Amino acid sequence: MFLLQAPQVRELELFTSMPEALRRRERSDWADANRGGAVADSFLEGPVFDEAGNLYVTDIPWGRIFRIDPQGVWTLVAEYDGEPNGMKFLDAGTLLITDYKNGLMRLDVATGKVTPYLQRRNSERFKGVNDLIFDSQGNLYFTDQGQSGLHEPSGRLYRLRPNGQLDLLLANVPSPNGVALSPDERVLYLAVTRGNCVWRVPLLPDGSVAKVSQFFTSYGPSGPDGLAVDAEGRVLVANPGLGYVWVLNGRAEPVQVLRGVPGSSTTNLAFGGADRRTLYVTDSTHGRILRAAMDAPGLSLH
Repeated sequence: MFLLQAPQVRELELFTSMPEALRRRERSDWADANRGGAVADSFLEGPVFDEAGNLYVTDIPWGRIFRIDPQGVWTLVAEYDGEPNGMKFLDAGTLLITDYKNGLMRLDVATGKVTPYLQRRNSERFKGVNDLIFDSQGNLYFTDQGQSGLHEPSGRLYRLRPNGQLDLLLANVPSPNGVALSPDERVLYLAVTRGNCVWRVPLLPDGSVAKVSQFFTSYGPSGPDGLAVDAEGRVLVANPGLGYVWVLNGRAEPVQVLRGVPGSSTTNLAFGGADRRTLYVTDSTHGRILRAAMDAPGLSLH
C-alpha cells in the first residue's frame, strides 16, 4: 500500500509590518462589499520585486502602491481612485496593475503616475480583473474574477498578445484568481478561489486550451489565491482561508506547508532576495509581509 508522506510544516517569519501612520482605520466601499462591512485599514496583495531588490505591494481598498526596501522600510509610491490587486513589471520603470475597478492600469514608479493600459474589451467593462503573468514571448495572461463563484461560474481567463490581440481562453471559472506558468510554459496553473482548487490549463501550440483539469483541491473558508512556481516545477499556493502556503510537487501532493500565525490571511507570494530563494508572502488582514527561506529558487519573471 502506498502511503502519502506527511508534508514538512514550517512557520513563516515576520519580515515587516505596515507602519501605523499608513493604516486607515475607517470603512471603505471595498471592505463593505468584500469584508462584510468590517474596517480594513489595509489589504495587501500583488507582491513583486524590482531589479534592485525592492518589494512592491498593492493596498486594494485604498488604491495605494507601496515600495518596501530590503530593510523593510515602506514608501508610498502611488495613491489613486482604484482597487489595485496583482502587479508585474512591464519594464524596469513601469508596473502593470490588475485593478478591479478600472481594468489594466500602468504605473510609472518614478513619478507615481497611474494611466490606463486596457480598460475594456470590445467596449464592455471587465467583471473585475485580479492577477496576471507574462510568458517569455511577451504574452500576458490575466484573470477576470468579479464576484463569480460556484453560484455563477462565469469568471474569465484572458491572454493579451504583444500585437494587442485579446484572446478569451476560459469563461466558466468560479472565481479565477492567481496565475502561474510551468517552467516550459506549456501549462498555466489557475487558482480558483471559490471552487477551493487549482486548475491545470494546457496551452496548445495553436493558441487554444483543451483538457483543462482540476490539479489540486484545498479546503476551508477561502480557497487558493496567489500562485508561484519554483525552478523545480513545484507549485506554491497561497491559501488565505487557512493561513497556509502549500508547496506542491508534480502530482499535486503537498511536500511542505508554510504556516502563518493563527488568523493570517496569506493572499499572495513572490520570490526575492539575491538568489531568489526567499519567499515573501502578503498577510493581508494584518498588513504584514511574511517570509521563509526555500530550498529551490523561484522561476524568473519575464
